[in-house]
Amino acid sequence: MRAIIPVAGIGSRLRPHTFTVPKVLLNVAGKPIIGHILDKIVEAGCNEATIVIGYLGDMIKEYVHKNYKIKVDFVEQEERLGLGHAIYISKYTFSDEPILIILGDTIFDVDLKSMIQNKQTQIGVKPVEDPRRFGVAEVNNGWITKLVEKPEIPKSNLAIVGLYYITNPKILVSSLEKMIQNNIQTKNEYQLTDALQIMIEQKEKIGAFPVEGWFDCGKPETLLSTNRYLLERQPVPQPMEGVLIKAPSFISPKAKVVNSIVGPNATIAEEAVVENTIVRNSIISEGAAVLNSLIEDSIIGSNAVIRGNYKRINIGDSSELEYY
Repeated sequence: MRAIIPVAGIGSRLRPHTFTVPKVLLNVAGKPIIGHILDKIVEAGCNEATIVIGYLGDMIKEYVHKNYKIKVDFVEQEERLGLGHAIYISKYTFSDEPILIILGDTIFDVDLKSMIQNKQTQIGVKPVEDPRRFGVAEVNNGWITKLVEKPEIPKSNLAIVGLYYITNPKILVSSLEKMIQNNIQTKNEYQLTDALQIMIEQKEKIGAFPVEGWFDCGKPETLLSTNRYLLERQPVPQPMEGVLIKAPSFISPKAKVVNSIVGPNATIAEEAVVENTIVRNSIISEGAAVLNSLIEDSIIGSNAVIRGNYKRINIGDSSELEYY
């Protein structure tokens, strides 16, 4: 089975980090966001993937080729015209066999094998407090009766979480084609939600698949909360001389940590250096150095250097801060 993973977005809410790194390569609990997604789809049995790239797409290609052996086709979305458009321009990479669409800025804790055993199309949904921010599914007896993208007055609290199992891609492509040819847009974009609604109007049955574990990685605060959740499900790090490790935490075997307190909820990535420092609820990215500091609720970009007693930082790649 093939998975379609759209990752062409700029990730403006995660600046300054996304000025130099695509959002899906930001480190969470020891690996990039897209690494967690690819691990999930491989575990579920997907042996092929289409990754829709755009901004800094070559970096995504390099990471995937270096770390994964599944067959991957890369499709470039030159214009950011919406999720529906991203799937439409990928149509030549998949056939009439079922496909799994999974958004590239979200991590799921879900049994994908159970989802893809269904004979009818399934869309992942979850109750939320404010559904106006999402595509919304109206459901009757487990079947979706209507889909609306970011409604002003929602008739349901079930948000579409960005996980779609499509058993009949041919109908999806024809619906996308109809939408694009007739310039049907919502919020100035071609929405996948609108194409799925066209499918429903053509009597295609679409089930609502409940998803409990849905973790957004689109903002610094949600990136850190996702990091906490994933760390709780990882093994306790090996003890290190001169380092107090408070679980849950992740320390790469390739990191250097000296005379420090790490955790809880701390990720220290490959080639990072942490000395004489306390790190709590933070992500220290690849090659960063944090020296003589107290770091809390922070994201330190790749190859950044921190010296001194800061407490909360959101600093991008290759930057340097000193404070005494």
